[in-house]
Amino acid sequence: MRAYAQLALAGFRRYSTYRQAMFAGLAANVMFGMLRTAVMIAAVGAAPIAGYDVPAAVAYVWLGQGLVAFVQLWNDSRLAERIRSGDVVVDLYRPWHLQAALFAEDVGRAGFCVFVRLAPPILIGALVFPFHWPEPGTWPLFAISAVLALVVSFGLRFLVNATAFWLLDSRGVTTIYMVSTNVFCLSVPLAFFPDWAQDLLWATPFPTVIQAPIDVYLNHGPQWTVLAHQAFWAVAVSVAGHLVLRRAVRKLVVQGG
Repeated sequence: MRAYAQLALAGFRRYSTYRQAMFAGLAANVMFGMLRTAVMIAAVGAAPIAGYDVPAAVAYVWLGQGLVAFVQLWNDSRLAERIRSGDVVVDLYRPWHLQAALFAEDVGRAGFCVFVRLAPPILIGALVFPFHWPEPGTWPLFAISAVLALVVSFGLRFLVNATAFWLLDSRGVTTIYMVSTNVFCLSVPLAFFPDWAQDLLWATPFPTVIQAPIDVYLNHGPQWTVLAHQAFWAVAVSVAGHLVLRRAVRKLVVQGG
């Protein structure tokens, strides 16, 4: 456990050294947040849609802008590159579980993002636009939901990167994943979709990454049901990643890697 704690601290320090990149990302988040807010206000300004009035729609946009960096919605291909180059063999020889080690580092990255990429966009959106504030008791549930979203996001990214064990070049899978997350995680609230599409999407892990924490924050639907749904997918993708890694290690041994 001490080794994983040190990896989390190293992840925090690593991303804290790139302050200019983080602030540039924050500026981009704010710019896109302004554009998305204008679209959402135009959509719900006349009358609420699916339970979203103007303050709730604004909260949806700015919470989403903050969560994007916290959960790292889009894929990080460093593991895939190490698999392609063969450097992953060194990682597998180290005295840790590779999946757990990468997750510990990701926790450190997410911890730094809380201060630079999650909280600031929410505060900016709240200062500029009408904003929905929840009851005080909602904040701990939102924090739990955000952590579960991070676990699901990491599990999905790990699975996407692990395809490089078989494909060597996983850029095609990564592209499909990035398009899917754009459409299913961030474009508009899932409540805006037709009922059949909502049922279909809630059967996938995508809504648990961005939509679920926002639903908990806005108290849309039973909060504990949303958290249980997130917990299910967090366990499912984590177990799937563990099984895929075990299979990949066997493949490496067969190949003489």
